[in-house]
Amino acid sequence: MSATFSRRHFIASFALLGTGVVALSACGTTKGGTPSGTQTPDIETPTKPITYTAPTALDAGSQAGLDTVTFKGGTPNIAYLPMGTEFNYHVALFEGLKTVPGAKSFMLSPYSGSDQAAQIGMLQDVTARADVDAIVLISFDEHSLAPLVKRAVEAGKLVLIVNSDIPNYPTPVHGVVGVKQRAANKALAKWAIDSVDGKARKVGVLDGEPSYLATERAGGFEDGIAGSAWKIVSRVNGGWSVDKGNTAAMDLLQAHPDIQVLFAANDYMAEGAALAARSLGRTDLTILGYDGDTAAIESIANNQGVTATTNTSPVEMGRAAGQFVIDLLNAKTEGGYVNGPTEIVTSKNALSILRHPSDLYPAPSKKY
Repeated sequence: MSATFSRRHFIASFALLGTGVVALSACGTTKGGTPSGTQTPDIETPTKPITYTAPTALDAGSQAGLDTVTFKGGTPNIAYLPMGTEFNYHVALFEGLKTVPGAKSFMLSPYSGSDQAAQIGMLQDVTARADVDAIVLISFDEHSLAPLVKRAVEAGKLVLIVNSDIPNYPTPVHGVVGVKQRAANKALAKWAIDSVDGKARKVGVLDGEPSYLATERAGGFEDGIAGSAWKIVSRVNGGWSVDKGNTAAMDLLQAHPDIQVLFAANDYMAEGAALAARSLGRTDLTILGYDGDTAAIESIANNQGVTATTNTSPVEMGRAAGQFVIDLLNAKTEGGYVNGPTEIVTSKNALSILRHPSDLYPAPSKKY
């Protein structure tokens, strides 16, 4: 187990000890007023205007009208509901969201990303709260939450889906902020093929739990290797986490020792795959991830197993989401889909990213 893995999970577990639920306000305290104390230093409030790409239209019937929103002006209160704080990525989004000037925000989340029942209860809670003006939501299962999202919109809340590019949420929403995951992973596959001059490679895939996100990410990678000499020989569910990704990669590599490339649908599984490769003495593997997790970027920079990833800049995505919410509430935009930038991270540019810790969460383990 790497030091990075230990540090990450110690922080997350200690913050939620005995509760299974985290609620943090924009000032870094828990809902009950106890200092959180276990978070890395807050991301700095941006000194330049926050911008985002011009929204594009959602699919027909998927756009909620602003006439449903009951916000009357003043400083809006934003409830951020990720599916689980076991994922640093989701906390990183809040770190960006809470720095947006002109709004208050708080995060309410279960620890486990598989605790859908807890998230359902939290969504019902913020929908009923008169002091909540907007809800920013992440979920891997949009269909189970759709009836509750519909109720939130009907209750006058502005609802924004984040960390997704789904153009047709099962019930109308006011906006979506994310990245084009299929396109990003297709580009990563093309880069990886070019990095070995197109030579034939046998590939193993670590899928996440079945979901829209898993389908789009792995689908994009498959699109990228289509027609090439790269062939997928096996794929397994890596469960989105480092430990499950480690176990899945170990099993996959032992069953198929001829595999030369591992594609993981998120960085946590890629980090787990790097641990498995190290345990098996496999220094010849190309390991590819997705997200832009700090630990994965450090692994790339320090040649510790992960070869490349796609940085989707979650802190910046959180800032864009927050500003989009404010603009929607003040009718400065009609809504739609906001696309965020992506960047393939390799040994050539990983250090330049790590040298800007104000745009990363958690902070890098050392100064670069």
